[in-house]
Amino acid sequence: MLSALYRTRITHLSRSPVHHYFEQGGYSWYVDVDDLPQLPRWLQPFARFEAVDHLSPPAQGPDTLRARVDHYLAERGVELPGGTITALTQARVLGYVFNPLTIFWCHDGRGVLRHVIAEVHSTSGDRHAYLLPPTGAQPAAVKKALYVSPTNEADGYYLVRAPLPGDELDVTISLHRDNKPAFVATLDGARRKASIANVLRLQLVAPLAPLVGEMWIRIQGATLWTQRVRNVPPAPVREREKVGQL
Repeated sequence: MLSALYRTRITHLSRSPVHHYFEQGGYSWYVDVDDLPQLPRWLQPFARFEAVDHLSPPAQGPDTLRARVDHYLAERGVELPGGTITALTQARVLGYVFNPLTIFWCHDGRGVLRHVIAEVHSTSGDRHAYLLPPTGAQPAAVKKALYVSPTNEADGYYLVRAPLPGDELDVTISLHRDNKPAFVATLDGARRKASIANVLRLQLVAPLAPLVGEMWIRIQGATLWTQRVRNVPPAPVREREKVGQL
């Protein structure tokens, strides 16, 4: 599979505890974890992919992104020997990366999509991966297990709609409480070739995208704070570790 780029638009709509909306532009990479992009040396600082940015390392053997995905699946009793794994993610730009959401699509040896992994990162550095069934255009439900925002506790459940990217990218994640959406985020965009020209072009229209993305989220959090939205502190470490076990 040839790598691709998506010029993205991200929207956040909070319905509770207050109504708040914002959107921002950026870009994401769509890659085969066994065939990561090989850019010219002079361009590599603007697009590096590191296994350490995702999931947990295997107990033994090489520490690659593929090994980490296989390790995550094996811990949950899933084996997909030889199957293609693709990922929608952010690359490191000048050594910095922030991946609020990375999605892995895991296929078996016959090319059939078997599992989807949605890995969520918080601005505090915590991360948690959710194992989902391949529901296509229909959403899959999963219990929320990671404290992400100071305005939301680690309760409720997500509905995740993550069909395989094609010419268009169309992902939606919504947080529900009492069967009502409290928060909805969308990620959409048009596919582009991962050419040198397009990589350079995106550095001009979305420079330092990972850093800007995190800063923008923090700014929105500060905006909510000025509206006197009650902050919810994270649970103690032991409780957070327990909650993260689905």
